[in-house]
Parts: sequence; structure tokens; C-alpha cells
Amino acid sequence: MWQGMSRRCAIRVAVLSVSCAVTALTAACADMPNDSHAQGVVWQVDNATANPVGEWQLLGVRALLVQWTVVDDTAFVPDAGLPTAANMPDWARIGREPWARDVILGLAGDADERRARADIDKLVSESLSVARIALPLHVTGYYFPVEVDPTWADAPKLASLLRTLPRPLWISVYDRSNIGGTALADWLASWLPPDIGVFFQDGCGVYARGPSIARDYLDALSARLGGDRVRVIAEAFRPSEHGGFRAASADELRAQLAAYRGYSTYLFDGPHYVSNDLARTLAPRAAARHGTSPR
Repeated sequence: MWQGMSRRCAIRVAVLSVSCAVTALTAACADMPNDSHAQGVVWQVDNATANPVGEWQLLGVRALLVQWTVVDDTAFVPDAGLPTAANMPDWARIGREPWARDVILGLAGDADERRARADIDKLVSESLSVARIALPLHVTGYYFPVEVDPTWADAPKLASLLRTLPRPLWISVYDRSNIGGTALADWLASWLPPDIGVFFQDGCGVYARGPSIARDYLDALSARLGGDRVRVIAEAFRPSEHGGFRAASADELRAQLAAYRGYSTYLFDGPHYVSNDLARTLAPRAAARHGTSPR
């Protein structure tokens, strides 16, 4: 009988311990801010971040936008017919990451914008070669990494070249001259093929505008082009007082993600600016569920 009682007591203690732990976790979560959410993360591939790691899935990220697989005539993929990078990505490992369930594969680009715009024909040709390479990724679309804005007078000439690239196809657009969302949408609609999607760069990273104005742009673009063609790149960086750029603070990035709710939002860029600590701070509840927290 005493042995049976001991077992029953042990069970009661175990149940009580679990109950207390759940109560403590619930109480702790009640004091936490709500999690911020994003749908995707951008990876600007370079030798320093050839094998990105991060906990972006805490924010709900399951999509990866690879900015480019060829840049400055250097390939980060095999069999492209170009010199390969000093550090090659482990594409198989990346394809297994929870934040890369769906991949939009960047094609051929140039880090220098003027040179990229001058060499469109070459970049399209390289992009066609890259798109034929089989990678261990769930590729759901392609991205042509030559960014457009309304100050580029020759941008409409892109239309015929973009028609040759694989689909689904995306480009990105920014508004350095602040013409406004409606004017930007009208400009794009005047020349962009109707089956090409647009990533809008929000401009918060260079203080071109705040999140609420960026939201106005998204609404205007969506109204003119269609909601399924519009996604947003939330710039996760800010100018540094010492020159260059720093990572956006949690409060800065939280405001962006809140403003873009309802749109598919991609963080630019994860490996350089969205550290694990920042991801955990933005999503404290998810971090607690996974047993991690900001340091």
C-alpha cells in the first residue's frame, strides 16, 4: 500500500510540476509583446555569407529570395560556364532549412547598378544559362536582379528581354525620386509585362520614407497591378553614424512589419542584418516556445 501511495504521490507531484511550468510559461508569455511576422528573407549572396544560417523561421519565414546566383561574372552555382566563387554555398543544406521551403532564385546580376543597366543583354544571356541548372531547392520562381526606378529612362526597353526569361518571374523596384505610389504604379503598368511580379523596396533603410508611406505605395501598386503581383522588401538596415549601414533596431523593424501586414514581406537581408538575437526579440513568443531567447 505504501508503495502504491508513493507512486500516486509521485504522479501528483509530476502533474503539479507540469502545471506550474505551464502556468509560469503562460504568465511569462502574457508579459511578452506580440510576435512580429514576415513571410520571406532575402539573401544577398557573397563570399562572406556563402552559407547563411539564421532563425528567421521564428518570424514565420518560410520563403527565401536569393538575390543572385551569378554576380560580377562570378558564379555561386556549378556548371554556369563562368568562374566560380571562392566559397560555394551548400545548396542542399540550404534547401532543407525551414526558412527556405520555397525559393525564388535570383539569376545573373552586377553589384554596380550602372554597369548592370548597361549590360542587360549579357545578364539576360547569363540568366538563361543559370535557370537551366538543377539545384536541390524547391524553386517557385525566378528573380532578375537588375533593379528599376523611374529615373531610369531606358527601363521600358527591359520588357522584350524579360519576356525571354523563365516564369514565374519577379523584379524589384524602388522610388528614389519620391514620385508617389500612384505615379510609380502607372509607370510600371505602362511597360512591364503583366505576368511579372514586383518586389517594392520600402526605402526605410535609407530614410527615403517611413513605413506608413511605404504602405501607401503598396496599396497603390496593388490596386494598379493586382495584389498577387506585389510583395514588399522591408529594409532591415539603417545608415550608420560611422558610415555604411547598421542593422535596424527591433523597434524600427517591428514598425515596418506591422505596417505591411497583409502583404508578403521579405527581410533584406537576413544574413547581414537580421541576427538570431534580433529575430528572437521580434518574435519572443515563438522564441520561448522553441526554448531560445535574446541574449
